[in-house]
Amino acid sequence: MKKSGGKAVRYNKWGYIFLIPFIVVYVVFQLVPLITTIYNSFFENYMSGLTQIGPNFVGFENYKKLFTSGDIWQYFKNTMVLWIMCFIPQIFLSLLLGAWFSDVSLKLKGTRFFKTVIYLPNLIMASAFSLLFFTLFADGGPINNLLMQIGFISEPYKFLSHVGSTRGLIALMNCLMWFGNTTILLMAGMLGIDTSLFEAAEVDGATSTQVFFKITLPLLRPILIYVIITSLIGGLQLFDVPQILTNGTGNPVRSSMTLIMYLNKRLYSKDYGMSGALSVILFIITAILSIAVFKLSGNDDKRKE
Repeated sequence: MKKSGGKAVRYNKWGYIFLIPFIVVYVVFQLVPLITTIYNSFFENYMSGLTQIGPNFVGFENYKKLFTSGDIWQYFKNTMVLWIMCFIPQIFLSLLLGAWFSDVSLKLKGTRFFKTVIYLPNLIMASAFSLLFFTLFADGGPINNLLMQIGFISEPYKFLSHVGSTRGLIALMNCLMWFGNTTILLMAGMLGIDTSLFEAAEVDGATSTQVFFKITLPLLRPILIYVIITSLIGGLQLFDVPQILTNGTGNPVRSSMTLIMYLNKRLYSKDYGMSGALSVILFIITAILSIAVFKLSGNDDKRKE
């Protein structure tokens, strides 16, 4: 607030004015759909052949069906297994590359080129990536031909007919697509650390391993928490890669069927009540897991000195 000629000029209103576009977009595209989804979850509303059933108010019946059927637990397990299989190698690879590229003492050449290269897979559409892997690892694809030519196998290996290989391919694709983005984030955090800390540790005779675990990792904690939470949310929303790779079936034996694939099947059958209930459950699971990761990984700000 500034006084001019005895009158008070307030500038706070301009902040609210600039917030209006964001608030409008949030209300129209996020808040209203969220409320509508919660509302629809309490209704029986689906197509039976050409007949529309509902909407009929059924309360929490849709939620009861989801939990009593047992499918949601299996698909939740599949989703978490696929995320863990992707995230563990991704975070190790990203930390390794980030430490290399941010270490000035190594004097690496062409770092800008390599940073661009490792980020490029993130720009490729997941559908194109899935089709590429589907072709490479098909029964008569290049990978099987190569393995038979070198004598590693005598007959084509059915990668998409075994649980381990199917999950491994899905995890590998997601790791290749997202490790570049994670590397850039971690590298930015590492470059923001005061170099005097590393110099002091070097003077004290600390090894590179001790510097990484005693200085770099603790100071990277806020970035690591952000990476874990965003990766977890992305893992819970995993859809396009397994959908295309398994042709929407989630086979073998539904071992690669994720929660979003299950939701998509409900929406495709126009079962809006069950789809709404599943969406609400997925929202609650995401919120609980994100808060748990934040609480377990965060600093204890209440600790007294």
